[in-house]
Amino acid sequence: MWRRSAVSCFSSRISVSSSSSSSYSLPNPRLIPWSRELCAVNTFSQPPLPSESTPKLAISGDRSDANRVFASGTVAATGTAGEISSRVAAAAGLGHHYARCYWELSKARLSMLVVATSGTGYILGTGNAAIDLAGLCYTCAGTMMIAASANSLNQIFEISNDSKMKRTMQRPLPSGRISVPHAVAWATIAGTSGACLLASKTNMMAAGLASANLVLYAFVYTPLKQIHPINTWVGAVVGAIPPLLGWAAASGQISFNSMILPAALYFWQIPHFMALAYLCRNDYAAGGYKMLSLFDPSGKRIAAVALRNCFYMVPLGFIAYDWGLTSSWFCVESTLLTLAIAATAFSFYRHRTMEKARKMFHASLLFLPVFMSGLLLHRVSNDNQQPILEVAGLSNPATGEVKTQRRKKRAAQPPVAYASAAPFPFLPAPSFYSP
Repeated sequence: MWRRSAVSCFSSRISVSSSSSSSYSLPNPRLIPWSRELCAVNTFSQPPLPSESTPKLAISGDRSDANRVFASGTVAATGTAGEISSRVAAAAGLGHHYARCYWELSKARLSMLVVATSGTGYILGTGNAAIDLAGLCYTCAGTMMIAASANSLNQIFEISNDSKMKRTMQRPLPSGRISVPHAVAWATIAGTSGACLLASKTNMMAAGLASANLVLYAFVYTPLKQIHPINTWVGAVVGAIPPLLGWAAASGQISFNSMILPAALYFWQIPHFMALAYLCRNDYAAGGYKMLSLFDPSGKRIAAVALRNCFYMVPLGFIAYDWGLTSSWFCVESTLLTLAIAATAFSFYRHRTMEKARKMFHASLLFLPVFMSGLLLHRVSNDNQQPILEVAGLSNPATGEVKTQRRKKRAAQPPVAYASAAPFPFLPAPSFYSP
């Protein structure tokens, strides 16, 4: 009987639990002992909860809300971080794109060669004084900006020509990677900044030479390339000005000694560009440029021009030594170096092939850095040079130091040394005489 009553009580418990609220859960029936106490407890439809269960439920509810808030905050933070990272990646990609465009517009490798020639001229122009590193850096930075501006303007004016040449059709402007107004703004800012930097940190002569070179390259040489083959010689003048700029920035004057490196650069550019014009003659014809190689199908004339200008460089080493710019060792090195590039030009003159032209082009690339290194290695101090042009109110610091030392030495001599300055050489110098 008691078993039946227990079963009936348990079944009533199950029925009560099924009709009760879903928020209450029962333990596993298999674990409940078959006892009268259980039957008695199960007779209640809604068993009372212990007093501690209510706050526990409230706490668990609070925790669930906190978990929801934390989860939603985590999702929001993840979304914000992802958005920020995507924006940073987009900004980095845009910066890399424009940096690449500016690099190509500036023809950075060519501009760095121009900076090297300007820096060499600055070091040679310091004379006997110590090299001012700050002035050298300002000169190189200003020259780089001017060269970047000139090269950018050159590409702006030659968009249609560059789009027809295989060598240049992938440049930023023909390929459409940058707009023309953007390129004009870049060239204007770079050129203005370079000229202002040179004017404020060096002198007006250096700034004037840089500005004149920019105008000569962008507004004379560039359009002349489509008019007459003489553009090569005008471009050689453009390439010869940067070392003169560096010399003027260091000394504030232009002397005969300052013309040696520009002369070497002028004569060097002729075989260099003649070889390049022969190698790229088909591209130049497609682009509409009037190069000498297009009017000389056999190549004999351009080979003769290249060889002649190589021989023009032979006396420069002796002139540099005779004028006191370098030691005698530079004569030997310069002569051997010039004869080496002349040998490649002579080989091209005898056999006018692409291979010979390429050898002459590579020899010209090697010639310039070796020649400038020899000038720097064998340079000697010579402050007794007559300036051709000098900035008003600005003198060479090295010359000023030498003059000061000479005045000190002269003041230290005894009065009898000034007898020749007296009215009569056989009389002692007056006591009131001052040199």
